[in-house]
Amino acid sequence: MVLVVEKNKDTESTWRCDALQGILKEVHSLFTMFHGPIRTLLDRQPSAELARGHLRTFVTDYLSDFNSGKKLQFPTFRDCLKERGTVQMLTISREVALEVQSLTTILGSCLGNVLCQSLVLFENLLVSTTLPPDDTLNLYTYAVLRLTPRALSSNANSWSYLRKGTSVHAGPTSSSSNGTASVERPLQREKLYKGKDGFVATGSTTSEVRGAAPWVPILWFQQAEDRMHLCVYEHKNITILLLIPSSSLINGDDGIAHVKKHLLENASQNIVTVEQKLSRGWGGENAYHVGGYRYLLVDPDRKVSRASPPGKVTTLSKDSLLSLNRVREEIDLEKSRAKRSGSCHDKDFEVCIRAKNNAWVIAKVSRGRELYMALEKGGETLLYASTAVEKFSNRYCEGAFSTD
Repeated sequence: MVLVVEKNKDTESTWRCDALQGILKEVHSLFTMFHGPIRTLLDRQPSAELARGHLRTFVTDYLSDFNSGKKLQFPTFRDCLKERGTVQMLTISREVALEVQSLTTILGSCLGNVLCQSLVLFENLLVSTTLPPDDTLNLYTYAVLRLTPRALSSNANSWSYLRKGTSVHAGPTSSSSNGTASVERPLQREKLYKGKDGFVATGSTTSEVRGAAPWVPILWFQQAEDRMHLCVYEHKNITILLLIPSSSLINGDDGIAHVKKHLLENASQNIVTVEQKLSRGWGGENAYHVGGYRYLLVDPDRKVSRASPPGKVTTLSKDSLLSLNRVREEIDLEKSRAKRSGSCHDKDFEVCIRAKNNAWVIAKVSRGRELYMALEKGGETLLYASTAVEKFSNRYCEGAFSTD
């Protein structure tokens, strides 16, 4: 896959190559999750018309998230404190963790002796998963894009937008004259909504009244031996993604209905309890804000990240963000060199520079984990910046970036 981006002298169009590559990796991973490997599609139809049809509509729907007027707005230097391709976890107490574990056990038994897999999300944060890291990342990414309450609310707005008669060009969906089959469009925003029973359903966008239909797509996972049916249930701010092995569903739709009934009868109270406890302990969008810091913490091995809330990052000056973006580019180059050299050990290093506006911009890599930070306290010394990083590391990173 190739992404071509026009380069100009406008600083607002300052990109980081790894961030752009992250877009390609993400859309490829999502495509594979829904349609299987591209090689498999080519084996099924060597002319590649099937693969092209799927790719055209899928990529078009994915890129609709980047629409800004008549242009596509890709991540710029202003997004340097975000990390695509990672999961954001919710920190929970031991008491809540036990409730979540009980819920996960019930979800796993929704098909009797056959073990079902699950993801539990609160808001846009992951609470629990029974999938391996790569599969968790792909499903989590899709959930945040289209399935969480916030995403479905956006879908509803898109629905109203379409009903007003505004045209949206998102590629063909019906059979073409050469006989190519109709292409599923799991990223098409206006198709999904929460049904009265709490399960996510799909409806026709061509009529004034939604024609509800069960929505249980089949997913391909990298590390699973069997393909999985995805069933999504929502209660207030909690989202349950239940995965059912396809080979175990003998009766098709009846089997799905049985699983849904089991979930409603046996897990409803657990879901309500977990949602209530998570809501009571939730600090809102600024829950992970650390006063005085604007930061990004990344664990590439676990594919997990945590960052300052977007609203707090916007308070940084343009100079600070541009400097931080350049530092991240340097770190990306160092990691790329280390990977090409075939080194089996993670290389630790630290960069600390002073931006034009006197802000301190810091990057530390230690035992594979990465920390990026901007401190805009004008007039402070390098000792202050170093001490600030130490305090942050000891309090929020279990000393992972401390010099001791």
